[in-house]
This record gives sequence, C-alpha cells and structure tokens, in this order.
Amino acid sequence: MMASLSRDPGGRKRILFKCANGKRRAVRLGKLSVKAANAVLVRVEALEAAGLSGTSWDTETAAWVGARDEVIYRKLAAVGLVPPREPEPKAESVMLGGFLDQYMEGRTDIKPSTRTNLNQARRNLVRFFGAEKRLADISPGDADEFRRDLMTRLAENTGRRCCGRAKQFFRAAVRKRLITESPFADMKDCSVRANPSRLYFISREEAQAVLDACPDAQWRLLFALARFGGLRVPSEPLALRWTDVDWDRGRITIHSAKTEHHEGGESRQIPIFSELRPHLEAVWEQAEPGTEWVITRYRSANSNLRTQLLRIIERAGLKPWGKPFQNFRSTRETELAEKVPVHVVCKWLGNSQAVANRHYLQVTDEHFREASEGGAE
Repeated sequence: MMASLSRDPGGRKRILFKCANGKRRAVRLGKLSVKAANAVLVRVEALEAAGLSGTSWDTETAAWVGARDEVIYRKLAAVGLVPPREPEPKAESVMLGGFLDQYMEGRTDIKPSTRTNLNQARRNLVRFFGAEKRLADISPGDADEFRRDLMTRLAENTGRRCCGRAKQFFRAAVRKRLITESPFADMKDCSVRANPSRLYFISREEAQAVLDACPDAQWRLLFALARFGGLRVPSEPLALRWTDVDWDRGRITIHSAKTEHHEGGESRQIPIFSELRPHLEAVWEQAEPGTEWVITRYRSANSNLRTQLLRIIERAGLKPWGKPFQNFRSTRETELAEKVPVHVVCKWLGNSQAVANRHYLQVTDEHFREASEGGAE
C-alpha cells in the first residue's frame, strides 16, 4: 500500500505510510497547503518503497532529503524513513589543526614509526596552511602548491610520501563528512620511486673492513644480520630472540613489523648463512643463561644505529655510502639472486619480486666484467 495524505482539523496534514516492518506510521506536516503536502507525499512514497525493497534512494530523492530543514528531517527520521543526521562537527574539527589532532588521537592502532611519519606530515601541512585553515577552504590548487613547496625543501621521495599521507588525512575527513571531496584526491605519484643513483654494492672486502672496525661482538652481529642476512635494521634484529634460532635445522625466524599486516607476513625464515654463523655463535657464547634477546645492547630509543654505523664505516677507512642499511639488503639480495631462484630469495628477505626488481637488485661491475670476458654467453 502506498502512502496517503490525511487532512486533520484546523488545516493540518499528515502522511500515512507502511514502514518496512509492516506497521502503519504517520508523518505530521502541520498546517501546509495541499500542493506542498502532496509534494512531500511523493517523496515519502519513494522513501517508503526504498525501505520496503531494501534499495538505495534515487538521485532526486537523495537530493530532496539532503535539502530538508532540521524540523521536517527530524520528523522523517522519527518514523524511520531516513537515518538520524550526524551532529554538526565541533568547530575545531573543521579546522586543519584541530582535525589533524583528533585524527592522530584516534589512531590507537598504528605503530610508533607510523605515528612519527604521520606527525611529520601533520607538521608540514600546518606549516604551509596554518592550523586555523578551514578544511573546506583548501582547494586542489592549494594542494598542488603544498606539493611544490615540499619539493623545494625535502628529498623527492620524502615529499612524495608526505603527499600520500596528506591524501590519507583528507580521505578520512571525507569519510567523516567534514568535507565533500578531498583536495588531494586527484594527486598522482605519491609513492616512493626507485632511485638507482642511491644504490651501492658493498663488496666483501668493504664488509670485512667494517666488521674489523666494529667495537664489539654485538655490533659485528648487527652488521652481519644486515649485510649477510638481509634484515631490516633496526626493527628485525632487535625483535630477534634466541628461541627464534634453530641451530639444528640451520634456520632463523625473523619477525617483521613492516610486513605483519600482510597475510603471512608477520614472520619469515632465513638460513643461518655461513657468513652469518660465526658472529651469531660469538654472541651466543657471550650470552648469560636465560637471555631472551639476541641483541641486548643498543636497544634504547636513544641508540641511533645509523649514526653509529657511519662512524664505524669511517673508522674502517671507507667513505660512507647513502642509505647504508637498505644498501646492505640490496647487496645481499643481488648476491643471492645470482645463486638461488629469485622467488626463494624474496621469501628469505621478505619482499616481492616486483619490489626486489624496482628497489633492490643491482647491476654490478662484476656483471660487466663477466659479460666482457664471455661469461654471459
């Protein structure tokens, strides 16, 4: 049964309709002309039909509902024809600074490193736009200017990642219905690009020089885990427990915070490589009975392993190379790919073949030497 218009004493009108549970309900319109009441009736019939069939509103009905004032909207919501309107956002939530603060406070699910990166993006947004800038006043053109400003101050990939996090913030604002569209929605190239100029292959001779310059067994193991095990430093070595070392089977279980959100990515196994074993055994022999962690030193949040590594490299008489820890992984993946099927190498190092090809595998001087001497025939 479709909705019907009823006239009450005093010129008042009401619309009778059947809701999805079969009950008859009424929307009281008050004193309204027959023409205006019939216009509302048409819309109520459309809402009634959508509710009974479980379908979405058509475009015209949705636009009509959105344009209703609070009085009529509350009457429609009271009888279940429309959902209750969300309360108006607080003033601070529609300003950039206030929204970003609320977003960060609500993200209790992220890792400390992710929080650090998001906070950096937050600082850059507030620096450029100001904390009191209304979200709705930031246009796609403003977003482009923000990006250009970043690229004058930051490395290209850092700027790209910052724009990607800005897109994340504003996508959340759209989902909260604080704005209707994101000014960053159409922005492209917000992910890290490979930069071959920053790749560096650490030779065995260089690796040995650095090992000789390390101050103690634990630093030698840290270096070996990175250079010969391909671990991500600092997260993966510092997550390593002695229970993860299977001496009998010659394997180590690596726990990865970076990939744990992927199915099966929370851990992987690597061999106890021959280059790695003596350094692992040396630290094992020094460990007190019952020691849980493999690396017991350098666990403090104040331990800047990258800075310490650069000093060790200089002490070894070498010129520090860029992205030192990533280049350890890159070097090891390149070495292993020469001897082991690449799908196995990727399983050991915890990345995909696409990522390995784009960011890790290198063309070395040795490849050119072998080719020029006929080794590639």
